Amino acid sequence: MTSTTPAPSATLASPLRLPNGQVLGNRIMKSALSEGLAGADHLPGERIGALYRRWSEGGFGLVVTGNVMVDRRHLGEPGNVVLEADSDLDGFRSWAKTVQDGGSPVWMQLNHPGRQASPLASTHHAVAPSSRGVAIPGVPAPRALTDAEIGDIVERFATAAALADAAGFDGVQIHAAHGYLVSQFLSPLSNDRTDRWGGDIDGRMRFLLALVHAIRDAVRPGFALGVKLNSADFQRGGFSEDDSRAVIDAIADEDIDLLEISGGSYESPAMMGRAQSASTRAREAYFLDYAETVRAVAKDIPIAVTGGFRTRDTMARAIADGLCDVVGIGRPAAVLPDAAGAVLRGGTTVLPAGSLRLPVPARVGAARTARTVEGALDLQWHTDQLHRMGDGDDPDPDRPLRRTVVSTLRRNGFDALRSRRRGVTESTDTAARKFRVERAVGRRVANPTVRALGRLGIRTSLATEIETTGRKTGLRRRVPVTAAFDTTGAWVISQHGRRSGWGANITADPAVSIRQGDRWRSGTAAFVPDDDVRARAATFASHPALRPLAVAVARAAATTPISVRISFTDIPGARP
Repeated sequence: MTSTTPAPSATLASPLRLPNGQVLGNRIMKSALSEGLAGADHLPGERIGALYRRWSEGGFGLVVTGNVMVDRRHLGEPGNVVLEADSDLDGFRSWAKTVQDGGSPVWMQLNHPGRQASPLASTHHAVAPSSRGVAIPGVPAPRALTDAEIGDIVERFATAAALADAAGFDGVQIHAAHGYLVSQFLSPLSNDRTDRWGGDIDGRMRFLLALVHAIRDAVRPGFALGVKLNSADFQRGGFSEDDSRAVIDAIADEDIDLLEISGGSYESPAMMGRAQSASTRAREAYFLDYAETVRAVAKDIPIAVTGGFRTRDTMARAIADGLCDVVGIGRPAAVLPDAAGAVLRGGTTVLPAGSLRLPVPARVGAARTARTVEGALDLQWHTDQLHRMGDGDDPDPDRPLRRTVVSTLRRNGFDALRSRRRGVTESTDTAARKFRVERAVGRRVANPTVRALGRLGIRTSLATEIETTGRKTGLRRRVPVTAAFDTTGAWVISQHGRRSGWGANITADPAVSIRQGDRWRSGTAAFVPDDDVRARAATFASHPALRPLAVAVARAAATTPISVRISFTDIPGARP
């Protein structure tokens, strides 16, 4: 290989020739951002085309797609694109051509979520190197993979890479960061295997090396192959910087065209600036110092750094001083789709850095639970921007937190269940399926989230709880609800009528408790079938402008909704 270490005179606008001969027109890369825009068939369609058309006009030297899953049974989130042996390639061809027509090469990021699989979007139980769960509310512990299953996943990555090649993409990137499956194999916190796939770092990196070899055997010469790797996962006892250097040393002699350095996972979201020390967060490009230390280890593999770049001066210095070869831009590209062009033209010196913060005291906000919740909401806020562009709209940098909360619930639970054929009445089977999945949303997402917010001191009628007595167990059962309070009681809606768990409970025993702020109130619940559910849902909105949204969310979540009136029994003169 010819050394790719840039001369001191290299600039952001300088072309970069990769080891396979591919040339990047400049040194700014659009890093992967998970879009969640696939259709019901998990294929790329018009919405992805609309989004990538914006990025194709953004002046990037390289565009990397959001994660494309290699197994439709295991998805990281609803709306993931999947590429398997029987996938129709027409949409993929159009996707690649859309970016290339704008003048940028495009690489497909290949991924498997492992234990970070969404329990709502996936059809099979999550799998991982070992049966060690992830510390994310509502995500169940995975099942350990067998040796044969590991081999099957390796083949799936190779097949997807070959199909990406056939569809016209310029390369693929293996996602070996952020706590997904490859990263899980690398970390001793998630991989306690004693066979050839575990043990010391040599065993734990064997899966990644197997992917590299299988992909290289499956694609044509000149097709690019990149790896996205954590500098560390920022968890005590996890994948360390020393482990990361060992992996880089091992892949330095492989046929790799670009190494992208990032860090963290969704348990400890360093890639969003939420897991490092205050001094590290205060710096731009929080993984740049680490990248500088592995330049010699990486030998001739060009290095990209993603995470924290915001000013043109810092980007330019990183390239000119040889700290990295490529600057990766992620979240700013969700708000400013032509970020690279704006920086290269000199019209933009500081990129937008939208970042959500929970409205809690600093001491509470520093807690691990708060950082995890903040990281999830920040990710979803940026996903909202991608969906806006996919729908033909411009990004909305002023989008409020409350709208992201609602869109997150809809995208991850409600919308995935709605019929794609507008105007068609739901069948009994569809309603039953919707009921089952909405119940799963409550158990695995809503309940843990409401309780996590409660531990952080966040109280709102949009995230309260009702406590009923289990009709079968006799035990008290709490579930999240939205409520509208008045002086004598509260209104709630049972989205599935009397067949929901708590709906059946109050049919058997109407005595309930409901949390109003920090206070638990006792009361008696009664179904009010003649009440206008749509009008009632509108009263849950905190502002008149949000009433249509509240109604839409309620309709999306419901099958047979019935209003429920809770009359307080803990006020003077109230009847028990």
